[in-house]
Order: sequence, then structure tokens, then C-alpha cells
Amino acid sequence: MCSLRSIAFAILAIVPVFLSSCGSSIDSNNQMVVSVRDQKMLLVRDGKPVKAYPVSTSKFGLGSRRGSRHTPLGNHVIAKKIGGGAPVGAVFKSRRRTGEVIRPNSPGRDPIVTRILWLSGRDSHNSNTFGRCVYIHGTPAERKIGRPASFGCIRMKSRHVIDLYKRVGVGAKVRIIRGSLATTRAGRKYYARRGGRARYRDTANATRF
Repeated sequence: MCSLRSIAFAILAIVPVFLSSCGSSIDSNNQMVVSVRDQKMLLVRDGKPVKAYPVSTSKFGLGSRRGSRHTPLGNHVIAKKIGGGAPVGAVFKSRRRTGEVIRPNSPGRDPIVTRILWLSGRDSHNSNTFGRCVYIHGTPAERKIGRPASFGCIRMKSRHVIDLYKRVGVGAKVRIIRGSLATTRAGRKYYARRGGRARYRDTANATRF
């Protein structure tokens, strides 16, 4: 029998998307696959790969433990979109604009900028993702994109997160995997279309959470 705590976590995971979707439609066409190994995100629409973006996941590793600053693995959805219309480099603190705008790679600066896509976990092991405030967001530290450098979130270059923000809506699925995009059907289609394939090892185990 499920514990009251488990039931509470399940309800909390659903509520953010329900509240955000009131008066708007759920995005059931788009899905993002984030590869920790490749440090890339593949946007998939109706089962077909659209484009890939370089990203940065946590420099502290993977997992869902509260306070760990890990990037959570598994299935998620976009629960809230924040920052539409904000200028490139607009700084956010506690999901509110501060009024400051900074340039990419500004020395000594590493705030959340430009856009925020707030994630909500859909698996039992990542049901606290929303409460941990794990986002897909812009970063001024663009020189670090392509390698693990975040504090748990999925970082993108400002121009890329703006493009993604325009393409996806609340409810769009986000799957975060350990392995290469080339171990997924959409990833293989993407690399085949580009005339090559990704280099990766341990194909059989690459997509295990």
C-alpha cells in the first residue's frame, strides 16, 4: 500500500502542470531528450528529430537527492515557462527579473538569464524535481556549455533557450538519460540525417537511469 508521503509527492508533481495549463493547451507534440554523455539536447516533434542544442548538466553528478545539486535522470515535463519577451541576458532571481541585463561570458557572473523552463518529474525517483527548482535556462557562462558545469539545472546558450522556448509549450516531455543520443531511436535518425553517427560506448547500458 502506498504511503501518505508517496501520494503527497505524486499530487505535488501533477499540480504545477495542471495549474500552468489552465486556459492553455498541453504540448503533446514536442519532446526533448537530454544526453548527459553527449551534453546535448535533442528536440523531437511528432517522433521526428528537429534539432540538437549543446547543453550543460550538473558538475556535481546525477540524482534526485534534495540539496545534492545533481541533475535528475528520467522522465519530466515542462511545468512552467517564465521570461517570455525578456531581452537576451536578462537576469532572474527567484524566477523574477532583477532589471539587470548582462553579456555572455561576463567575468565572475553566473546567474540564471533570458528564459526559464521549470521541470516537474514524472517518475517516483524524481518526483521532487519541481520542488528542487530544476530548470532548463539560459546562462551567461556560455564558454562552459558542452561540459558539466551547472548546479543541477540544464543550462543553454541564450539564443538557444530563446529558440527552444518558442518551439515548446507547457506539458512537453523532457527525458534525461545517462547515455548518448545515438542510443535512442530519434537520436539515430538525427545522426543518420546528418550523414554520420555519434561515437559512444556501452550501447546496451547507455540509456539506463
